[in-house]
Formats: sequence, C-alpha cells, structure tokens
Amino acid sequence: MGGDGGSGASFRRGMLLVLVLVVCVWFLLISQSGAARLSSESRQKLEVQKHLNRLNKPPVKTIESPDGDVIDCVHISHQPAFDHPYLKDHTIQMRPNYHPEGLFDDNKVFAKASKERTNPISQLWHTNGKCPEDTIPIRRTKKDDVLRASSVKRYGRKKHRTIPVPKSADPDLVNESGHQHAIAYIEGDKYYGAKATINVWEPKIQQPNEFSLSQLWILGGSFGQDLNSIEAGWQVSPDLYGDNNTRLFTYWTSDAYQATGCYNLLCSGFIQINSEIAMGASISPISAFRNSQYDISILIWKDPTEGHWWMQFGNDYVLGYWPSFLFSYLAESASMIEWGGEVVNSEPDGQHTSTQMGSGHFPEEGFGKASYFRNIQVVDGSNNLKAPKGIGTFTEQSNCYDVQTGNNGDWGHYFYYGGPGKNPNCP
Repeated sequence: MGGDGGSGASFRRGMLLVLVLVVCVWFLLISQSGAARLSSESRQKLEVQKHLNRLNKPPVKTIESPDGDVIDCVHISHQPAFDHPYLKDHTIQMRPNYHPEGLFDDNKVFAKASKERTNPISQLWHTNGKCPEDTIPIRRTKKDDVLRASSVKRYGRKKHRTIPVPKSADPDLVNESGHQHAIAYIEGDKYYGAKATINVWEPKIQQPNEFSLSQLWILGGSFGQDLNSIEAGWQVSPDLYGDNNTRLFTYWTSDAYQATGCYNLLCSGFIQINSEIAMGASISPISAFRNSQYDISILIWKDPTEGHWWMQFGNDYVLGYWPSFLFSYLAESASMIEWGGEVVNSEPDGQHTSTQMGSGHFPEEGFGKASYFRNIQVVDGSNNLKAPKGIGTFTEQSNCYDVQTGNNGDWGHYFYYGGPGKNPNCP
C-alpha cells in the first residue's frame, strides 16, 4: 500500500514538472513572438523615419497652410531630385532654351458670354506666405502619409496598369486594374509636348483607397513593361494626401509604374525651379455646379536642344523639368498623347463605385455642369503648338463615365467628360 502512495506522489511530481515546463515554454514563445512583433514594429518605424528624412529636406522657411499642409521652402540645390546618382554634378537649368509658339492666347477673354470667362486660380498655402528666392516649395510628407501606403517602398507610386489603352477592349484588362477612364487621344505621329486648359472640380470619392483625377499623358513605348509616361493635372486622392482636397500633381515612369517614378517630388527625378507653386498642394478655388468655373492650364514640352521635358502651370509659372536621361522612348519623342479623367473602382463582384469623375456629371449636361478640357494642343517637331489631328475617344463603360468632343473658335478642340459612376444604368 505504501509503495503505491510513493509512486502516486512521484507521478504527481512528474506531472507538476511537465506543467512547469509547458508554462515556461509557453512564456518563452509568447515573449519571443512579442519581441518579434516589437522588432518588426520598431523596424517599420525606423524604415518610415529614414524615408521621411530622405524626403523632407531641411527648410529655409516653413509655411503652415490653412488646409493643414506644411510647406517647406527648401534651397533649390537641396531638393529631392539631387538624390539621383546621375544628378550629383548636374547644373540646374533655370529657364528653358525654347518655348513653344502657340495657337491660343490664354489671356484672351472669351466673347461668347460672361459666364464663360475664366477666373484666377492659386494654391491654398499662398494665403499664409511665400517662399524666398532660390528656394522651392515642397509639401512636407508626414508619418501618416507613408503609413497609409501599402508599404514604404510603394509610397507615392501608382499601381501597374493604370494607363488607358484605347485599342484594347479586353474586359479582363479593365477588370484586373480596376481603373476607369474617359479620354481623348491621338497617336500615329511623333509628338514633342501637349497643352490643355482643364476645368477644376472636387469629385466625391467613395472609398479612401480610390481616387479621381484629370490629367494629360505624354506616352512613349509599348503598353507592356517598357512604357514611358509623363503626366500632370489635378487629383483627389485620400490615400496619398489624407484628405479630399483637389491638388495639383505630376507623375512620371520609365518602366510602366514598376520600379521608376513617383508623384510630385516623392522621389528623385523632376527638377523644380519655381518658388511659387508646390506640387501636391491644394488648388483654390474650384468650380461649382451652375456657378463660377475655374480652370488650370498645363503645358509640357521637350526642349529641342537639351532634350529635357519642361512643365508650365498657367501663363506665368515654368515649374521645372524632367531630365531626358530618366527615359528611354521619351528621350526622343512621344508616340501618343492622352487627355481626360481616371478613377479607381475598388468595388468587388462587378459592383461599381460611386466615385465621381470630373464634376460627377455626364458630358451632355454641358458648361457649368460637366467638366471639360479646352484648347487641347500638341507640340510638333518644329516646336509649334498645333491643333491635334484625328482625335479618338475611349471609355471602358460609357454608362458610368463618358466623353464627347467638339471644336469651336474660342475653345479650339475641346471635350466634356466624366460622370457619377454608380447609377441606374451603371449598377
């Protein structure tokens, strides 16, 4: 009997020992996973901070914008472009050698009706100050901006396959990318730039990961892996900027959005020379339905001597240039120009987003209601602005977003475009 009691006690001791071991292992595993989580969190924090340090150069002066943006006035020679290894010894070109000769005078007051006169437009941060000479205004990137991106590496970049391919009616391509367009385009020649006056609105965005933009595209190469693109216009992108403001933006890529290029000044590439306009900053004021209409004018052209692609905003602001070495196909000329709107539809199962394009109204509603591009022009080989020949139009789903072209004496070649997205005919 006593022997049994002894074996029972040793069994209990053994079980207790096993239990203690299990608890110890459990604690060890928990602390290890906690440490791993902590180390991955601190790794991410470190990565984000390093990226912010790279992007946010030491300012000469800082301006707080009414919309919450911080605009840093950074010395022109310290801007992000010069992080590029090929630009280490670059001499900044302070003005283009050539400027395209144009068809339309932007200062011309349209005689048609007073409602069609355009109004001056600026950026919101101007109300609180301006940057000194020899500096450029850069919208400061905040920690939250980077954290909203899918990864630090993808911050400030577009997703692959966001370009409208007019000849492709391949529904798989449309559904795969989730991007929808309503554009006018020309192809079949060599183009050395493009211009447009773009009506500015503040479209409503359904989901924070969607956007709505209106821009021009300067394109070279195929629509495969080697596409070269320079883009500029206005956009509403809660993911990129953290709000629903309408903002001026640019973009470039030399490999179809894979590894090169970015929005605005969020990577090295574009060299800014202008101290008054900030890429990515809010545009003010914007057009209102059946009320005042506001336009921005954008011109992009290739300098025939240096080969750089220059950008001008409005009449007065030559913003800067993309050095020609950034590109392969565009180092020579563009083979296609597109103008128009783009939205992201992230709704699953064939449903449609209610994210608006342009004003959110269809083209047939006309002036004061629908959004438009007017005086669209291209730059030819002699550096002259010309009316585009043989304009095509393209939209994936015209019941959701549409485009209609026209031509008259005051507006030259123009088109109305856009739409509400989800509606009874676009379920």
